[in-house]
Amino acid sequence: MTIHLPVRGRLGLAFAAACIASLSLSDTTFAQTPAAQTAAPSTTAVPAPPAPPPPVLLSREALAGAIGVREQALKSDESYQLLESLTTEVGQRFAGTAGDKAGVEWAVKTLRDLGFTNVHTQEVIVPRWIRGEASFDVLAPYPMSMVTTAIGGSIGTPDEGLDAPIVMVQDIAALQALPEGTARGKIVFFNGRMERTRDGSGYGKAVRARTEGPSIAGSLGAVGVVIRSVGTSKNRIAHTGTLSYNVSSPRIPAVSISNPDADLLERQVAQTRPEGKAAGQAVKVRMRVTARDLPQVRSANVIGDLPGTDLANEIVLIGGHLDSWDTGHGVQDDGAGVAIAIAAARLAASANPKPRRTIRVVLFANEEFGLSGAGRYPVAIGDEGVANHAFAMEADLGDGPVWKLSARVPQQYWPTIEQVHRVVRSLEVELGDNTSNGGADLGPLRRLGVPILSPQLDATTYFDIHHTVNDTLDQVDPAHLRQSTTVFAVTAYAVAIVDGPVPRYEEPQAAPTTPRAPPER
Repeated sequence: MTIHLPVRGRLGLAFAAACIASLSLSDTTFAQTPAAQTAAPSTTAVPAPPAPPPPVLLSREALAGAIGVREQALKSDESYQLLESLTTEVGQRFAGTAGDKAGVEWAVKTLRDLGFTNVHTQEVIVPRWIRGEASFDVLAPYPMSMVTTAIGGSIGTPDEGLDAPIVMVQDIAALQALPEGTARGKIVFFNGRMERTRDGSGYGKAVRARTEGPSIAGSLGAVGVVIRSVGTSKNRIAHTGTLSYNVSSPRIPAVSISNPDADLLERQVAQTRPEGKAAGQAVKVRMRVTARDLPQVRSANVIGDLPGTDLANEIVLIGGHLDSWDTGHGVQDDGAGVAIAIAAARLAASANPKPRRTIRVVLFANEEFGLSGAGRYPVAIGDEGVANHAFAMEADLGDGPVWKLSARVPQQYWPTIEQVHRVVRSLEVELGDNTSNGGADLGPLRRLGVPILSPQLDATTYFDIHHTVNDTLDQVDPAHLRQSTTVFAVTAYAVAIVDGPVPRYEEPQAAPTTPRAPPER
């Protein structure tokens, strides 16, 4: 029997616990059989579960401040101006390149010019990979050239290229299910299509072919890999991205081709099947890649603070990653996140009443090619520095807009998130749940228990241009960028002013279950 009682405050909790205990004893008495009623009562006390901590809520004054942040942010175009500056004055910022260095210099100067304090860099060692040139051609049955790009981290082919028949599979599971020896001496074609989704989950399902496929194919004797671009574009552009070689597998070259070219290659494979016009023939291709690795080089995280008041030693982190791929201008990925982080921090810090906690912007190095900056940050600040981080959030999914507000915060702070949602609900933002992982650069902090805030950016069209030559400023919707900046600013302000102390986030423990005897009949 479940009893629901209205509970308000600590006295209410105590009263409810007493009532539940009393009801539990009564229920036990009613359930006893005559034999059980004559038995000696048990002296083992069942400990009551600990009472949940009281909810932490924003004061009326703080809520009024959050509304003020919203109204001010909706009138500001600073995030667009920052994005325009970064991508016009710097452009691509691929790890280890001159563009990467220029991006760090731009970030340091910009934060200082905008009034941030404690502006500094953290040295980060990053890989240096040269893309070189890539080509992919069908030699038979119907010769064609295809739009291609090397996968980040790929090794090169021999100078003359690599000729081999292809074997087409949908994904890694299908490759591993092939009869032994099927892939040996061939180029594996991963033909799985990415699903267009609002939350970006389609990318997570498709990307394994790019990151792990080359090593798995190499371990099965393949000599190369070509993948259908992990992206949703119908244009004839190829999407790059990184791979991860397994040290125990042979390294083989890998390229991606555009979605229309992958459709064409798929049709040629169909023609070689028994019922096709080119039955009995193999689809033979040539791939050529001149990519190579160079020694590692130095880059940097860029950090700037906007100090709080009485809780200035506690930090609310807003992050984005400063690096980008080398194919486009690094606008949506992740220039937009850099601009959102800087502009949102300034909007939150300028509100009244003033935020109590320090709002920190961290622009991470080399997210694209190994999360180097994300791993370096907690090491550089040490255990005490990590302990001072009350909350963290990251923008890394384009210009948005934000469509859902989720988090991963201690239970007592979820009511604060609900209050934030009520402030931004009019901007067509849904309330999510308390299980978000946040952005990739927040992974090391999240694993150390730092509470995570997650205004989720709409990814419906993001993967049309993700990691492509089309990642340019004309793809940005200023209204989307303004709305995203507003939600990040309101969220940052709320958690920078709310009461503390903020405990570390711990995964909820499942309630213990007690086996029950079947009911007597």
